[in-house]
Amino acid sequence: MSVEESNLPGVGKMFAVDIGDERELRIVIHNTGKREVYLKEEPDADSEKLFELSDRLARTIGTILDGSYFQPVSMERIETKLDKDSVLEWVDVCETSPAVGKTVEELEALEEFDISIIAIRRNKETIANITSDTKIKQGDKLIVIEPEKGHGKLTEICKG
Repeated sequence: MSVEESNLPGVGKMFAVDIGDERELRIVIHNTGKREVYLKEEPDADSEKLFELSDRLARTIGTILDGSYFQPVSMERIETKLDKDSVLEWVDVCETSPAVGKTVEELEALEEFDISIIAIRRNKETIANITSDTKIKQGDKLIVIEPEKGHGKLTEICKG
């Protein structure tokens, strides 16, 4: 899947999303916040407008699609793209992981990672005010910001 971004001077931005079978979804975000969604069925065809959304409605639908309200159980990895370079990811720590017993500071200091652990989900509670000496425990879910390029390395360590 590829996403191409184009400036539309005086209008806003357009994102062209390759959805397979040579089809493309085009999303125009106006400077006013209005969103328009178009479908281009073939490379040489014109785009057909599917619908239009207000800024508020688009943001609500976006959070639903992003999984903020519901995460399907079958998902192996939960991640959210923050921008073109960063990903917010939920990483499960299994019992055989070398991360168990390490502090947040020790995990963040590993040279192969460029990560920030921003919270830990433990026993159905979220620990949002973690410190550098907070210890990682078996069964924790780490909420991490990491670069898009090479993300997933921490997931491999936490699997054990």
